[in-house]
Amino acid sequence: MKKLLVLALALILALGCMSALAEEELPESLDIRVLVWKYDDTYGSTVRAAMEKWAEYYSEEMGIDIQLTMYDAADDIGKQIEQATMVCSQGCDFVIINLAEVSNGAALTTMFQEAGIPFLFYNKQPAEATEQEVLVDTGTIFIGTLARQAGDMQGEILAEMYEADPSIDLNGDGKLQYVMLMGEPQNDEAIARSQYSVETAVALGLEMEQIGETLVCNWDQAQAQDAINALWAAEGDNIEVIFANNDMMALGAVAAINGYGYNTGNEGDPSVVVIGVDAIDAALVSIQDGGMTATVKQDGDAMGQANILCAINGALGRDWLDGTDYTYDENEEFYCIRIPYAKITGDNVEADAAE
Repeated sequence: MKKLLVLALALILALGCMSALAEEELPESLDIRVLVWKYDDTYGSTVRAAMEKWAEYYSEEMGIDIQLTMYDAADDIGKQIEQATMVCSQGCDFVIINLAEVSNGAALTTMFQEAGIPFLFYNKQPAEATEQEVLVDTGTIFIGTLARQAGDMQGEILAEMYEADPSIDLNGDGKLQYVMLMGEPQNDEAIARSQYSVETAVALGLEMEQIGETLVCNWDQAQAQDAINALWAAEGDNIEVIFANNDMMALGAVAAINGYGYNTGNEGDPSVVVIGVDAIDAALVSIQDGGMTATVKQDGDAMGQANILCAINGALGRDWLDGTDYTYDENEEFYCIRIPYAKITGDNVEADAAE
């Protein structure tokens, strides 16, 4: 009898919860602010455009006026902290954060928690040393990619290319001499891409030999072009592969070696392997034209959609994944959604560019 009573009470409670959800009164509007590390990052621009698109879509679908306001930190954490201070003084329903400096997440979370404003992080994962304070203790969510997956895929692309055409070993010594263009020395994505692109290639049977030191170019095309120009003048004849943590640096590398007659796309001109990450439009065009060799697609539209859906849930006090098809990354101690990568080479670049 007691068991039946307990079951009856549980059923009543469950039905009551379902009724409450069905009758949930949604606000007329949501004020969502976005702190962006810098506007002139090309991949980041695709995410910003996607957030605007999906905010408009869910405004219509849910009958809520989602007001999206973005701020450009111009790669300056001091400026981003000033912007966060202003947002806290004005108040809003939610903040989406793209960190200008991955080691300084706590400076922002402290302010937003004191102001009672919920928040999430995307794209640039807070530094590992800050994860407990910034992600675990705050109960927030990170939306991004699996740090090593892009590097793994770069290494896989190179191994697949070598298997299909060993002549990419230009000097025929049985090794692939490579250069590494790194985004930021403190950035988990940059560290993982730099490490696993090479480690995966080696695990798949390639012998790799680095030319010079790792070149830190801060995700920037012009810095990468200057760095490769300087290195090529000394080591150009020895370089067979250029790994870049993102497409902008890969494009900078291509611009540099074009000046030496490499990767021009012209029949008979020499070329080296140049592999980037992001699959931005300019990279897809470069692959088609014979400049870059390949890239790894980071889906900006998917990330933008996830940002908006989780921001809506966070602003409404729901579970981060309520009403979505996302799943948490079970390998992490904090709430996390991973957006998958995909390989883009000359074989499938036209199909991807047409999407």
